[in-house]
Amino acid sequence: MTYENLDRKLVNALLEDGRASLRSLGEDLDVSVTTVSNHISNLEEEGIIQGYAPIVDYGELGYDVTAIIQLKVEGSALPDITDRLQDHKHMVTVYETTGDHDVIAVGKFTDTDHMNEQIKELLIDPDIKESNTSVVLNSVVENQQFDLQY
Repeated sequence: MTYENLDRKLVNALLEDGRASLRSLGEDLDVSVTTVSNHISNLEEEGIIQGYAPIVDYGELGYDVTAIIQLKVEGSALPDITDRLQDHKHMVTVYETTGDHDVIAVGKFTDTDHMNEQIKELLIDPDIKESNTSVVLNSVVENQQFDLQY
């Protein structure tokens, strides 16, 4: 039995069902449970698999407004701003970017009043030179992952 591409096949199987048992993964991939366990442990140790989490539909929980927040930040303050955004409970994604803006963050809010209140709290920081907020009208695809090629 060759284990060529087994790691990629395991990642793809876990992307399809993150709750799959070691036994079912082994059966699907025609390898032993021990082999599956060892490979998954290695993938976790290497940081390729960084955890297992549910995919939450925030809209179903009442978070009906998604906002994309673009910020221009005073250069030396960038780490502080991204740390604050990362720790903000309504931000689901924070990127440092090139281009016109230094930071792009995506947040989930219950309504536009809630969004406005939360964003104003962020924007009191004097190191934020400029901001632009867009409200998402329709989420076409979100939290999309893709199969690895092998």
